[in-house]
Amino acid sequence: MFQDITLEQLRELRNKKQLTVIDVRSPSEYEDSTYPGSLNIPFFNDEERAEVGTLYKQTSVQAAKDRGLQIISSKLPSFIREFGAIEGDKAVFCWRGGMRSRTTATVLSLMDIHAYRLVGGYKAYRKWVMDELESFEFKPKSLVIHGNTGTGKTNLLLRLKKKGYPVLDLEGLAGHRGSIFGHIGLKANNQKTFDSLLLEELIKLEDSPYVLFEAESKRIGKVVMPNFLAHQKETGTQIWIEMPIEARVEQILQDYQPQQYKAQYIASFQRIKSRIHVPIAAEIDRCLNEDQFAEAVRLMLEYYYDPKYDYTSQQYDEDEGSKVTFKVNNLDEAEAAVIQYLNGMN
Repeated sequence: MFQDITLEQLRELRNKKQLTVIDVRSPSEYEDSTYPGSLNIPFFNDEERAEVGTLYKQTSVQAAKDRGLQIISSKLPSFIREFGAIEGDKAVFCWRGGMRSRTTATVLSLMDIHAYRLVGGYKAYRKWVMDELESFEFKPKSLVIHGNTGTGKTNLLLRLKKKGYPVLDLEGLAGHRGSIFGHIGLKANNQKTFDSLLLEELIKLEDSPYVLFEAESKRIGKVVMPNFLAHQKETGTQIWIEMPIEARVEQILQDYQPQQYKAQYIASFQRIKSRIHVPIAAEIDRCLNEDQFAEAVRLMLEYYYDPKYDYTSQQYDEDEGSKVTFKVNNLDEAEAAVIQYLNGMN
């Protein structure tokens, strides 16, 4: 017979790499949000789940169970083979730890494939995430990276993370670069996925002496960061990167690849076009349509993003010691300057 496992036990085994977590909900449920790092072996596909759910609501519980049994019986051999191909211990979960995960664990047990069942399912996990974020105590010192659009703040953080420095990549967790063009070429995460990924990163970083992250707006694409992080952004040490506009244009072209997503950039520009002086907006439009992307970017920086950023920067407290500024020519120099500063903190 299968064993139930609590979320705490599951996390402990998962962190020790002694467990594979498997989401048996439908593909659309899994796509919407899941336990980070879990695999998806669906008990029902989306159409089957909808059919059984309709019977449950409109006919009877028993009718839904009978149809569900009929559906799963026809595909049991392939379903079991998928689990059998995964080495080591496994834990399964569905929405509430109910029929789908219980039936899966029971059938696997009958076939001598051991699998735990997560008590409470994804619903219990989601509640834990929300509760943890609501009461989270952020202990490390906050080092907040600022800089005009195009200074390569995210790339800087990723370089530092690769070298072992404690970094919280909020844009990466959100799947969005934070600008009006930030979704292009990326898959934006919803709030539930962002919350789960964020909490996992926060737990990894909680014993670090400091954490570096970008001075994001409270809303990043589809998601909103928790209040305690917004507070850390306001009160942490502010590290400002100043870079010539030519280098920023080049950095943006590398990051955003406008030649690859031309139509999407033109469409997104229409959302801010009315906020720019008419002759300049018309010139940007022309440049985008004629593949003069460097000039289009330079004009957007000069007439839209830089004035907007200058206004935002005035909102920060400039108490002595709370702000550090590095004037650099490119991302390599920015990385070297920040590393020298971090090493001087030790």
